[in-house]
Amino acid sequence: MDDDLHHRITELVDEEHRLDRGHSGRELTADERARLDALGIELDRTWDLLRRREARRRAGQDPDAEQERPRSVVEGYQQ
Repeated sequence: MDDDLHHRITELVDEEHRLDRGHSGRELTADERARLDALGIELDRTWDLLRRREARRRAGQDPDAEQERPRSVVEGYQQ
């Protein structure tokens, strides 16, 4: 599962970079901006799940008991 999460993070970051580089010299369209925002949220949710799984593992608990949190919860985190 953790390998899948790491792979997903890599895919999301790669897409984010492609989108960011693809607009060089011009403003992002509304669709591109929306996709970039969605990628950021998905990255936050995936990193959150990975970190909570690692914390459970360190505490001697089952990491598979963790589930991805809803967007509304993760968006409320302070950076």
